[in-house]
Amino acid sequence: MGGVLFPHSPMNGAALSHLEILAIAVALAMDAFAVSVATGVVLGSPSRRQTFRLSWHFGLFQALMPVVGWAAGLTVQSAIASVDHWVAFGLLALIGGHMFHEGLGGGEGETRHAEPTRGWTLIMLSVATSLDALAVGLSLAMLGVDVWLPALIIGLVAAGFTATGIHLGAAMGRRLRLAAWAEIFGGVVLVGIGFKILLEHGALAALF
Repeated sequence: MGGVLFPHSPMNGAALSHLEILAIAVALAMDAFAVSVATGVVLGSPSRRQTFRLSWHFGLFQALMPVVGWAAGLTVQSAIASVDHWVAFGLLALIGGHMFHEGLGGGEGETRHAEPTRGWTLIMLSVATSLDALAVGLSLAMLGVDVWLPALIIGLVAAGFTATGIHLGAAMGRRLRLAAWAEIFGGVVLVGIGFKILLEHGALAALF
């Protein structure tokens, strides 16, 4: 996504307006928003604690990733850019596939109805939805833009979109009576987001 948000430019020491930073933050928050909607459908009635945990982690990772990318600079740009979308796809496919399996009744027992706002599931979702922010940090380093204000805005916007998405998903699930199919729906959505990330990065271009 770095190449999409920041067109190739020879400028050094460039500055981004607040509106440009906000536009970048909203674009980066879309995957987190979609995942939070799917999570809201699965949870049904998310508590304040669940909402806070998901919003906090998504926002934190979205804020930290640009800083990590900016600090890495050009040193690891090519290596990261070649695999980041595959990592995101793998994590989302893993979690989505597990949810789909549970929704079909294959997860009876202790693993049934795993809590998506806790433990490794939460960490993997946070990483998967924030890897594009890492690429943005690399782009900021290329342009010579200070990372701290963009990182803060990106994190706050992601947290806000996540909090909105989780309750929107819960309301949508109740309205459309998706409760019985919640985990199947959530799993399909997560895998779909993974494929969308691959398409955005041109990783599937050879297949079309």
